[in-house]
Amino acid sequence: MSRLHLTFACGDYDRTRALEEGTVRPDGIDLTYLRLPVEETFFRMMRYREFEVAEMSMSSYVKSLDLDDPPFVALPVYTSRQFRHTGIFVNAESGIEKPEDLRGKVVGTPEWQLTANVWIRGFLADQYGVPVDSVEYRTGGQETPGRIEKAAVDLGERIRISPIGPGQTLAGMLADGEIDAFQGPRVPSSFVPGGNVRRLFADPVAAEKQYFAETGIFPIMHVVVVRRDVYEKHPWVAQTLTKALYLAKQKAAAELYDASALRFMLPWLIPGLEEARALMGDDYWSYGLQANEHVLSTFLGYHHEQGLSRRRYEPAELFAPEATETFVI
Repeated sequence: MSRLHLTFACGDYDRTRALEEGTVRPDGIDLTYLRLPVEETFFRMMRYREFEVAEMSMSSYVKSLDLDDPPFVALPVYTSRQFRHTGIFVNAESGIEKPEDLRGKVVGTPEWQLTANVWIRGFLADQYGVPVDSVEYRTGGQETPGRIEKAAVDLGERIRISPIGPGQTLAGMLADGEIDAFQGPRVPSSFVPGGNVRRLFADPVAAEKQYFAETGIFPIMHVVVVRRDVYEKHPWVAQTLTKALYLAKQKAAAELYDASALRFMLPWLIPGLEEARALMGDDYWSYGLQANEHVLSTFLGYHHEQGLSRRRYEPAELFAPEATETFVI
């Protein structure tokens, strides 16, 4: 009997590599794995629906649920999770010494709807008293002029936001002091040792550890989505792909802790892994709905409060129900 052929567009991750290499194969599926940069994957999937399965920005996916005919259904698999205190940069002459100083400042952000920025605006409001509407925002290309929002955003009059000029970049404006600060998932090129651009948090790792200790949140950035027409025709793929992605993650976790030879070029990889497990638990990069309801609920609240979704969704509404539970023996 022939197998179902699906194309999966995703980044280059240890937790999905077994699917790319074929050492983990989803039951009944022949998978073509396209290793692409996240921006390309998101653009091609959101704009043209090119792939049957793809990694997707959590924010873009939640926003797609507002459509009359939502084009995707998600699996509770989180290909990217990341603390984002490292993603806030300031011009050294801006007078910003602590998070509270961002109030009243002009902040650049590549796109309003980026998942990283939803989290940054959320924790700045919750943890540091910087309401979303206390800042003035500028949007546009970080390193190259001409970037626009991938999805339409209607913020009404509450948020002061406008695009930068057609020939400008946020990295250049930050260096020149035309904006006071920058928030985003990528490090701006104007951030160099000894330069006039620095991180807001002098010790971002300490700030992130404190954030986790206080909230229990390890932010989710990306999910895996299945094109809805594929899911409706073959509903069994939701559970099958989720199971395979779980196995791939388990394989990567075991290989990461091999101390005989470091898997990645990070001198303190093994002690860092041990510290992460001690602080966050053995399954700190958990998949699934139940283990992540608090994280998901927090994000969905931020997403709605920041004008990105018409209503506040519940975590269970995000996922194919077949992928949120499994059989037991």
